[in-house]
Amino acid sequence: MLTMQTSERKLAELILYISQQYANDPGYGSVKLNKALFFPDFSAFASWGETITGAQYQHQPEGPTVVRMLPVLNALKEEGSIAIQPIDRFGFVQKRPVNLRDPDLIHFNGREIALVDAWLEKLRPMNAKEISDFSHDTAGWRTTRNGEIIKPGTVFIGWRGPTTSEIIRGQELATLHGLLAS
Repeated sequence: MLTMQTSERKLAELILYISQQYANDPGYGSVKLNKALFFPDFSAFASWGETITGAQYQHQPEGPTVVRMLPVLNALKEEGSIAIQPIDRFGFVQKRPVNLRDPDLIHFNGREIALVDAWLEKLRPMNAKEISDFSHDTAGWRTTRNGEIIKPGTVFIGWRGPTTSEIIRGQELATLHGLLAS
């Protein structure tokens, strides 16, 4: 079916899912797709210690992007699962991914889809500029330079001091993952 690495199957199916969910969103294009993957992945890491897709993200001027986005999209295009529709939007060409088949959600559990859905609703009213600006406020983007990998652990870096409950949760996660120094 897909000519991509097995590890990218989940990413591919999530791209199809997001494209399906945003099918009627005039602001949906490649910028919004990358952020609609980034925010749930990094939120999952904050909550569960692992991302949903396993994808790596890199710093780009418009915000975090999936490192292997183009190879995954090309594989989806080759199999006839997605098309990229160029749309003139305010003098810019929006590259709109359009799913040509339903996503295979067998690769996801309920909490993962629920988290993705919550982020899709939060991001829905934003256009490309607004969503890029929103992503520029993340520690991962602020602490890297163009082309550098954004590590999921940067989700724990904030611009304010942590609350007591955040400190407790951080200690729980550090203990769970063996990250406390002895």
